Amino acid sequence: MKKITAIQAQKRNRRRVNIELDGEYAFSLDRLTAAWLSVDQQLSEDDITRLLDKDEREIAYARVLRYLGFRARSAQELDRFMQQKGFADGTRENILTRLREEKLLDDGQFSADWIENRSTFRPRSASLLRRELRQKGIHEDTLEQALTAANLDEDALALNAGRRVASRYAGLDWEQFRKKLGDFLLRRGFSFDQIQITTRLLWAEIGSDKQAHHLMEKRSN
Repeated sequence: MKKITAIQAQKRNRRRVNIELDGEYAFSLDRLTAAWLSVDQQLSEDDITRLLDKDEREIAYARVLRYLGFRARSAQELDRFMQQKGFADGTRENILTRLREEKLLDDGQFSADWIENRSTFRPRSASLLRRELRQKGIHEDTLEQALTAANLDEDALALNAGRRVASRYAGLDWEQFRKKLGDFLLRRGFSFDQIQITTRLLWAEIGSDKQAHHLMEKRSN
C-alpha cells in the first residue's frame, strides 16, 4: 500500500492534478478521476492501475470529442486516430462503445450523411461513393443499406456534376469540350454511357445559352 501525501493542481493545466505517494511525485490525473482521492488515503497497486486506466480513457475521450468537432467520423477513423495517439486496445474499445451508447458514433448515419453531402455539393457516382465509404472502414452491409436508402439517380448526378464545371469549357470546340468534361466525369466515377449522354446534353445547353445571349445583345442594340 502507498499513502497519498499531496494532491496539487498543475500550473499549466488546471484540469489535472499531480499525485504524490509516500512523499514523491507518482503520476497526474484528470480532476474528475481524482475527485474521490484525499491526502493520507492508502492506495493499493490495483487501485493505482484502475486510476491510470480510467485517466487514459478520459484523456482519449476528450481527444476524440475534439477530433469529432471538425466533422463526423466512422468507427475505423476514430480507432486509427486513437492508435496514432498510442492508446491501448482496451481504451479504444471502451471509447468506441461509449460513443455508440451516447449516440455520437453511428456508421449507418455517417454513411447516409456522407452520401447526402457528396450528392448535394460534389456529385459523384454510386460506385465512387461506395469506394469512399469502404476507405472509411464502413461495413459492406451498412454502406449498401445507405446507398439503397438514398435511391440515387445517377443520370441526374452526372448532369449536376457536369453543370458545375461546364461553363469553364464554354469557349472550347466540341472535341475539346467533350474530352475535358468527359475526363472530369470519369474521375467522379460515372460510366462511359452516362458521360456520353451528359456531355451532349451540356454541349446543347451551352449552345442554347450562347444563342440566348446573342439575341439579348441584338435586342439591346
